[in-house]
Amino acid sequence: MDAAVCTLLRPVEPVDSESPGGMPYLLQVVQALSLARDLPAIQRIVRHAARRLTGCDGATFVLRDDGHCFYADEEAIAPLWKGLRFPLEACISGWSMLHRQPAVVADIYADPRIPHEAYRPTFVRSLVMVPIRTREPIGAIGNYWAVSHQATSDEVLLLQALADCTSIAMENVQLYESLERRVEERTQALSRAVDEIHRLSLTDELTGLHNRRGFHLLAAQALRQATRLGLDCSVLFLDLDGLKRVNDELGHETGDAMLVDAATVLRKTFRESDILARLGGDEFCVLAVDSREDDAVDLRLQQAMESFRTHGPYALSASIGAAHRAADDEDGTLEQLLAEADARMYEHKRVKRGSRESTMSMPL
Repeated sequence: MDAAVCTLLRPVEPVDSESPGGMPYLLQVVQALSLARDLPAIQRIVRHAARRLTGCDGATFVLRDDGHCFYADEEAIAPLWKGLRFPLEACISGWSMLHRQPAVVADIYADPRIPHEAYRPTFVRSLVMVPIRTREPIGAIGNYWAVSHQATSDEVLLLQALADCTSIAMENVQLYESLERRVEERTQALSRAVDEIHRLSLTDELTGLHNRRGFHLLAAQALRQATRLGLDCSVLFLDLDGLKRVNDELGHETGDAMLVDAATVLRKTFRESDILARLGGDEFCVLAVDSREDDAVDLRLQQAMESFRTHGPYALSASIGAAHRAADDEDGTLEQLLAEADARMYEHKRVKRGSRESTMSMPL
């Protein structure tokens, strides 16, 4: 607890406003309120200060809640109404707020503004209620005595001064909370922007797969994990067939659709745990963890490509090369696997090209 607040929360003794202690104590309260950063702190300071300023037997902190008075806090010799709500027109705190002026009641049973039935179970015989802010009141502070007491004008002035300081403190808390919310919102927005920038830096914008940077970063991590867990893995390198011809003859929009279709096939063929990437242009790459050499993932991918049907004017196919690393091979690096898969992809492309040329040169 703040030292200034601790000083304020001494045993309740009345403070004579005409003595040197009256105004200095109120100034201490003002200082403590200026340091309050939430409503409970304000209530704790005010409820005690209100009792000490007049030496009363109880004090309440009332908040205006739409058309009701909410007795938010209290400090008294016996329970009052903490946590209860009453219509503004049904209680003296509401009267003080509606009329924007203090209510001084020497005998509660002689004043028609007092709901007597609500007071009978309590110790209260006299009271003073002052509005928190006289212009558009937002609450009220009540002081109560267990014996008949005619509050002096100085006591009322001290309580009203306390209420005015309280209104400023409450406005400051609202401003502080608003600033905190704005800082938090901007921090979250900045965090989201940073996450998005990071995601974009690792993602191919067209296909949604990882880009070259993302593949090398994530694949290296996955390869290290596969080594620790003793898992086989495969790297596949593939180059789409005919993308340049599609771009030249049908336009780049159709070529982009072809790239997106290839990404779709990759997603359907491999698991979420595998690393899929478009390295650029018509080149794609895959790191499949826990994939043995006899799985023939390159053949499965080729079959998936050939079986993929679109309503577009192109057939989807690719030249594919695969490199495998056994679980007990700790020396095979990602770069070595990529180089091996790339070389086999070009061999596949050469074989396919030779097959086409051979077919075209056959006599009719």
